[in-house]
Amino acid sequence: MSTGDLQRYKQRLLQKRWELSSAKPNAEAPVPQAGGWRGDIIDQANADAEAELQIRLHQSDAHLLEVIEEALARMRNGSYGVCVVCHQPIAKARLEAVPWTRHCRDCKEKQNTAA
Repeated sequence: MSTGDLQRYKQRLLQKRWELSSAKPNAEAPVPQAGGWRGDIIDQANADAEAELQIRLHQSDAHLLEVIEEALARMRNGSYGVCVVCHQPIAKARLEAVPWTRHCRDCKEKQNTAA
């Protein structure tokens, strides 16, 4: 992988990390309380659904931040762009689409069909 490509992927990773980190104050806003006895049963169900959605979004963002940090660590140790399963280079098109990926397309497809 060329130095220019590596720098471009690094900038994309840093940009995404910044976007997720700058959204963090909003993510730390109080999650709507689930359940409770306010309003009618529809209001209670909506509050439960909203609380669950906010929790899932927060977990998803936290996971994405974690994999971005892992990708940056792989850059530092020289293993970025190499599939962690088959140890083959990951296609540039895949890295353009998902710069934090750990898997080549084939290994990711196998992982998804096994799940």
